[in-house]
Formats: sequence, structure tokens, C-alpha cells
Amino acid sequence: MHKIDLKNYEIRTDMVIDLTENEKSLKSDTYNSGNVKISWTELDEKNVIGKKPGTYLTLEFSDITDDDAKKEVANVFTVEFQKMLKKVGYKKCYKTMVIGLGNVKSTPDALGPFVTDKIIVTNHFYDMGVDVDDNLSCVSAFYPGVTGTTGIETLDYIKGVVEKVRPDLVILVDALASSSISRVNKSIQVSNAGITPGSGIGNKRKEISKETLGIPVLAIGVPTVVDAVVIVADTINYMIKNYTYNKNFSKKKVSKFINHPVNYLKEEVKVSNEDKKTLLGLVGTLSEEELKNLTYEVLTPIGYNLMVTPKEVDFVVEKLSDIISYAVNHSLHNI
Repeated sequence: MHKIDLKNYEIRTDMVIDLTENEKSLKSDTYNSGNVKISWTELDEKNVIGKKPGTYLTLEFSDITDDDAKKEVANVFTVEFQKMLKKVGYKKCYKTMVIGLGNVKSTPDALGPFVTDKIIVTNHFYDMGVDVDDNLSCVSAFYPGVTGTTGIETLDYIKGVVEKVRPDLVILVDALASSSISRVNKSIQVSNAGITPGSGIGNKRKEISKETLGIPVLAIGVPTVVDAVVIVADTINYMIKNYTYNKNFSKKKVSKFINHPVNYLKEEVKVSNEDKKTLLGLVGTLSEEELKNLTYEVLTPIGYNLMVTPKEVDFVVEKLSDIISYAVNHSLHNI
């Protein structure tokens, strides 16, 4: 039997929750606020998933396409983000710099620049000695572009601006990658551990964090892309769940009165190894990790392990930038 040897394979994800949800040794404080699921995770130096120690906040939601849903997520995110600000010792007297990472010419990577364009900036008023309203904090914002277009390492660019402006806190906003298609454009992560630009797509740059800048750093990110490997592997898993659901549901009398597709993911579906093997044979016996490894081995040599984003990404990223800028503005300013 062919053995898969992919010791150099690494699932490309920036989302800590992708790695912790099935890791029983790591505990998260999880609760719901309306239609939003909230998770707080603390990672120490010896965490088994190999991520940088720190506090990680994740919000998961199903929809932000209508105004009511967007307002709900924005309000919940504002409350939770303010908790994260308290964790890093934020005070209203702080000078805060909001930095949008990413490429403004590529929509899936343009979340950071979109957010910074919507931040209420006041730093220039303070520099000019203008009498600023007491409700407004000192805030500056910019986006440095990407190394591929500027020729300047992103960290070096940011350090130069930080040394000149001397903020007390940096808030980074960036697009991320996920290893779960269910979280793409439907989750927000905040961390006090900083960020490594490009890590989710295999193009790691220098880390931007408290250690490299010398001041507290909060990183806000949304997964906007996913590996083709993940899509294929998740689709196979959904196929098995659908098979099991339909097999069990067809035995129920009520099934005779329902003639429309049912969202089986919202139902309790217990998939057995026998179901997996019956539907997919040898492939069905593979674990989730083995299935992704096999898919990686099949797609990578022929250049088809693409980074994929949803077709409505333009519309959704605009909505997400509204949510994040709303939370940042309302947390930094009394508005």
C-alpha cells in the first residue's frame, strides 16, 4: 500500500481556532452572544499547536450581508474588542496607530487598507495643538503596502513610522488564511501576539509584534482565502455526512412529506467508519489529516493547490471593513 510521506507539509492557517477546536489539551472560554459565537483562548510557551503564546479572541458568525446581521456582529465585536484592549492596558490617553496590512489592488488581501481608510484619525490635530474634543483620542492610520510592490520589508517600513510618531499602541489589520471553509469571511480573530505577514500563504515576512516594535500590538484578522486542499478534503467530509444523513433520514416516515433539500450540517449526524468505507472505500478509512495530506500530494505536483476566495469577496470584504472600523473607532473614541 502506498504510504504518504509529507513531513514538510503544513496546513496553511493563521486561525488558532482551526488548530485548537479538536485539541482536548487546550481549553477555550466559549459562549454565544445572539448569533455570534465567541471564543477566548490562552496559549502558553509550551502549547502543542506551535503558535506564539498570547491571548486569542475569535468571533464566528454565519451572515453579515444584511444590515441587521452586520450591526449585530459589529456591536458584539466592539464589546469583545474592548475587553482585549483592557488586557493590553489601553488607556484613553494613549496614542494609537492603526496599520492596514495587505495589497489594496487584490481584494482578498485588501481588508487592512479598506479598514484604515475608515478610521477616524486625529493625530495631526494633536500635533498642531488644535483644541480636540475630549471624546476623541489620538489616532493615526496608514497602510504600508506589500514588499513585492514597495521593495521595503513591511516591518522596517512600520518601525520607521513608529519611531517617528511614537504611538503607545499599534493595531494591525490583515487578511488571513484558514484551514476551514466554514470560517472564510465568517470569522474574526484578534490577538496580542502580533502577526507574521504572508504566513498563511507560505510567504512569511518578518514578525510584527511587541518584541519587534517595543510597544503593545493587537492584530485583527479575517480569513479571506483557503487552500484548494482544504476545499477538496472538506467536500469529501461533507459528502460522507450527507450520505449518512440521507441514509438515516430516508428511513423516517416524515421524509415522505419533505421534498426539498435539508441542511444536514444543522442536524446531528453520527458518521460511522462503515459509512465512510461503503461510500469511498479506501479513501473513506483515512483520518481528516491523512485525507488532507493525500489531497495535497495529488494537487501540489501539478500546480493545482490554489489559494481560493469566494466569488462575492468584494462585497463581503467591504462589509467586514465596516465592522472592524466601527469597533476600532467606537473603542478608541467616545462616539
